Amino acid sequence: MMQHAYIPILGFAAFSGTGKTTLLEQMIPILKQQGLRIGLIKHSHHNFQIDQPGKDSFRLREAGATPIMLISSHRRAMITQFASIQEPKLDDQLKLFDQSELDLILVEGFKSEAFPKIELHRTAMNQPLLFPNDPNIIAIATDTDLLAPKSLTQLDINQPDKIVEFILKQFLRLI
Repeated sequence: MMQHAYIPILGFAAFSGTGKTTLLEQMIPILKQQGLRIGLIKHSHHNFQIDQPGKDSFRLREAGATPIMLISSHRRAMITQFASIQEPKLDDQLKLFDQSELDLILVEGFKSEAFPKIELHRTAMNQPLLFPNDPNIIAIATDTDLLAPKSLTQLDINQPDKIVEFILKQFLRLI
């Protein structure tokens, strides 16, 4: 599993467009209402840009500085320009992730890595199921009844409160 995960880590695995971000956006406030401190790592397949042309951080990165830390009284961001393009590994990112004041790390993406995950599946997307080939999937949140093994909990993807209840009871064993 993840050598650098010092607290529980739970992923949400699905194909692009399934609604991972939307579901997490609904679940995080519910988890916080339960008193949990939540961190999140999101994998992006895109060449995203956190700093913008014309801003100081962009100009300094373009000049060759890496990493660059932006910090204010409200937030901190670290921008690192990789010397070579390579697919990131979740455990490497966990080494850099401050876990000291968290109770749970949620992960969006990294679906091919070995750590506990809930699969999200929407029938209309017409994508294959991940759970038959991934023993790390502990539940599936879907919009239809599936012929899944009894050992795999099925949840309604449209009921984030029930998914949170599963996380609290079955994954974190808090209630």
